[in-house]
Amino acid sequence: MNKREKIQRWVAQGVIALYGFACLYLFYRQSIADLTVPGEIPYQSDLPLHISMIVEDGWYYSFTAYVYKALHVLCGGSTIGIAVFLGLMAWGTVLLMEEFLCFLSGWKKSAYTAILALSLNLVMPIFIPKVGEFRYISYQAGNIWHNSTYICMRLAALAELLLYFKLEKKYREGLSGKEWGAFALVNVICTGIKPSFLVAFSPIVGLFLLADLIRKVPLKRILLFGSALLPSALVLLWQNAVLFGEDTGNGIAWKPWYSFSLHTNIPKLAVVCSVLFCGLVILLTCKELCRDRIYLFTVLMSILGFLEAWGLVEQGHRASDGNFLWGYSFCLFVLFAVCAVKWLKLARKGFWAVIFGVLAVVYSAHLYCGLYFFLRLVGGAGYWMT
Repeated sequence: MNKREKIQRWVAQGVIALYGFACLYLFYRQSIADLTVPGEIPYQSDLPLHISMIVEDGWYYSFTAYVYKALHVLCGGSTIGIAVFLGLMAWGTVLLMEEFLCFLSGWKKSAYTAILALSLNLVMPIFIPKVGEFRYISYQAGNIWHNSTYICMRLAALAELLLYFKLEKKYREGLSGKEWGAFALVNVICTGIKPSFLVAFSPIVGLFLLADLIRKVPLKRILLFGSALLPSALVLLWQNAVLFGEDTGNGIAWKPWYSFSLHTNIPKLAVVCSVLFCGLVILLTCKELCRDRIYLFTVLMSILGFLEAWGLVEQGHRASDGNFLWGYSFCLFVLFAVCAVKWLKLARKGFWAVIFGVLAVVYSAHLYCGLYFFLRLVGGAGYWMT
């Protein structure tokens, strides 16, 4: 980098740091919010409930519970430690997203890759009141600031996905014990935080391994790579016992459109508004799906995540919580990143220059809605805002 580029890079990093501090402030205000006040609740989120379930009820279903408990004790009963931890998670997700973008594209890190990574941590559904009156609840989004376990899972899942793509390029020649252990460990951590990512990720991994077997990749290589997902099965058994044990009264049912229709006037259009930019990019670059394994993997994972969110519903007192949406939310987070790279690599001459401009307008609409939503949250609005 020349001097000018270094200055631009530092400015971009400063903007990302400001975002991290804004998240820290937001999470602290959320952590001390009083959810019992009547009417609209300032800084409403799931965070006080998550903390209460751990500190007061001793209910542990996520690895984050142990972190929150330790930080709560270390900070003398204050929630500031938890807020700092979550702020670091949000800031780290932007930094890791830049790594992910550079891996996908081959670009070198610059001010532009940093700002693109930040924008991908802000994009939200295009808000149309007649489609859904709530800016977040009525749609599906990859960027969520009210649920602390999702915030932590997203960073771990992005790390796992990046590591998977790196190892997938070389596993046919063999993996070292260190590489296998790292992949298994990050998968256990991610699943232990929230199992939502695994249920969308692992079936597509299995599908790609099956395709490699058909292409005559040695079976022992395939089994070794796939076996790195097995330790997380023990975590799933523990979580299943806590969340869906016989004494909980909870279960799983198949009810298409149920979760998508709870708070939306036109569910199908809400789905389109949530993913419009990605849908347009995929339509315009669908021929590349056959040539780009990462692109194909991400699209297939997103389709599976959508189907799970579309049809699966919890039975019991959590039936209306939409907890099967979290996996799809992460899929959208990654899909926006992959599609952004495809968009920025489009030719910009003649007809394609017009297409590039149209996609820029659509992406800007997603970004505007997300930035507006985030600033309202920092200003005190709850996530049910209209």
